[in-house]
Parts: sequence; structure tokens; C-alpha cells
Amino acid sequence: MKKTSTKLADGRELIYYDLRDDAVRDAADRRPLERTLTTSEIRHDALLGDRVAIASHRQGRTYLPPTDQCPLCPSRGERLSEIPDSAYDVVVFENRFPSLAGDAGRCEVVCFTSDHQASFADLTEEQAALVLAAWTDRTAELSALPAVEQVFCFENRGQEIGVTLGHPHGQIYAYPFTTPRTALMLRSLAAHKETTGGENLFDAVLRRELTDERVVLESEHWVAFVPYAAHWPYEVHLYPRRRVPDLLALDDAARAEFPAVYLELLRRFDRIFGAGEPPTPYIAAWHQAPFGQLAEFDGVTRDDFALHLELFTIRRTSGKLKFLAGSESGMNVFINDVPPEAAARRLREVASS
Repeated sequence: MKKTSTKLADGRELIYYDLRDDAVRDAADRRPLERTLTTSEIRHDALLGDRVAIASHRQGRTYLPPTDQCPLCPSRGERLSEIPDSAYDVVVFENRFPSLAGDAGRCEVVCFTSDHQASFADLTEEQAALVLAAWTDRTAELSALPAVEQVFCFENRGQEIGVTLGHPHGQIYAYPFTTPRTALMLRSLAAHKETTGGENLFDAVLRRELTDERVVLESEHWVAFVPYAAHWPYEVHLYPRRRVPDLLALDDAARAEFPAVYLELLRRFDRIFGAGEPPTPYIAAWHQAPFGQLAEFDGVTRDDFALHLELFTIRRTSGKLKFLAGSESGMNVFINDVPPEAAARRLREVASS
């Protein structure tokens, strides 16, 4: 992998990740851009104990442009985009309309391929490995920033999810705090460790799942399963068999095997609802241990956390979505219409080989 860092016209950082070591990335951003004024602010909810990002400047962000005006496609001729070069493998750049900025964190966009019509599932294993390398590199760089406490790599796919740009891409959020969902996991880890005399909760969960009918696929270094208490109609958790706290700690064997496993999962997701259905909307989310101090979580260290990816769709059946209505949005109590065992059976049935 070759990494080349450059600047866009308004001063934002852009990084090319190339498969070839001889790639030359010297194209300049020819757009007459002024620096974007960002007004991100983190506010604390005293009752719930969580945080809300206030980012009013995002109201003006690009919304579902036609293909010939996509800002994530390469620049060609007089058609200028966020990527100055005429082609690329993987590109990461600072979001022009970030939810988090300055002391409130950082947001980046990850373009998986220059092919506008593709999806992550269309990538080759070599391309998927390059994306993993980019995620890992950005986790290392962002976690070193003084204000950053947690790094979150994720992909939103599909207009039903709220995607505003159709080009295959994901995002990375660098939070200046430990997110509420991760904090819940850490508290559960601490409680389980205390009540069991030191057992790791992630290890216990994975051990239980491996003996159950909800396993979707297994390989030497990874296992994917529908969790016992799945929140979403079709939800899969992907774990490395060797517990590690973050992407940086994955060994070479797990890295080498990841592309084939992950691409197979994504391709199965597109087969869930049968032929002729539009692409399955999904969220793919990497959960990594925070990089800050964990003193508030009794006896828990970063090494107790288990890196894993959660992949889920909001489509519950053909032509119908799972909405977060009163119980989910009002009380955070999910109601799942698809039994996890049935979801796992369907995901095994649609194997691509």
C-alpha cells in the first residue's frame, strides 16, 4: 500500500491509498473553494448522561446530486470534485460538512472505489483489503489526536438509511468522548468481570454463540452470527476469534482472511429478499475500544474490549422497513419482528457458493 497525503483547495486533508507503490498523486484541487465555516458543538444531556452534537452548518450539505455531479467521483476535465485526480483506489478526506470539528472531534469520508455504480460487495478481495488498511491507518492517526477518545469507522448504504450521496463510501468519526453504546458495553464488562471472578463477557458471549444455531458463517480467524437478542430484522455480528481491542491489533492472518469473509456477508445481505429486489440498505459499524482512560469502568482495561463489526438492515421484509417508533425511539426498547434464528437460517440459505 502507498499512502499520499495532500490538501484540498480549502485546506482540508485528503489521503490517497494506492495498491501500486509507483502511483503518483500530484493533481491539484482547481476549485475556487473558501474555507467552510463549521459550528459543531457538543452538548451534555444531564438526565441521560449522553452527548448531542449540534451542527447547524450541515443543513447546506450536498443532497442526492445526479451522477454527473457526484462530488465523490474523480475529477475529469472540467468536472471537478472532492478528489482532484482522474482515478483512485481508496481515498479518505476531511468531511466538508462535518458533524464533529475542532475540539469536538473530526469527521472523514472514505471512498471505497472510483466506480460510482459499484458497492462494497462488488470490490475484489485486494480492494477490500486496501479499505481495511485505510481504516486501520486512520484509526492510528486519529487516535493520536489530543482531543480524540474513540474512533468509529462505518458505512451507511441506501437512501432508506439516510445516505445523501450514492457513490460507494463510508465515514470515520473521531469522538472526543466515549460513545454511550460503548459505555454500556464497558459497564456490562465490568459487572460480569466482578460477578464471575474475572471472566471476560465478550469471550463468554462468543463461546455461547459458537454453539448455537445462529452462526451464519465461520472461518479460521473470524466468526459471524446473528446475536441472541438481535435488535434489527437482519443483524450479523462479525468477530475475530482472537480477542483484540481495535483494528490496530489484528494480526496478519486475520487481516488476510477478512476480505473474503466480509464480502461474502455483504453479498448474502443482497440476497436476503430474493431476486429482483433493490439492493439491501444497511449500516456496517466497527466497534473499537476507546483510546482514553477507562477508570470509571471498574477493573476494565482496553484489552478487555473485543473489536467487532455489526452489520444490520432496516428492511424487515420485501418492500417494508423497520421503523423506530414509540417503544424504540421513546423508550429504547426494540421490538424485532424477525426471530434471530430465522434470520440466521435465511443468511445461511443465501450463501454465494
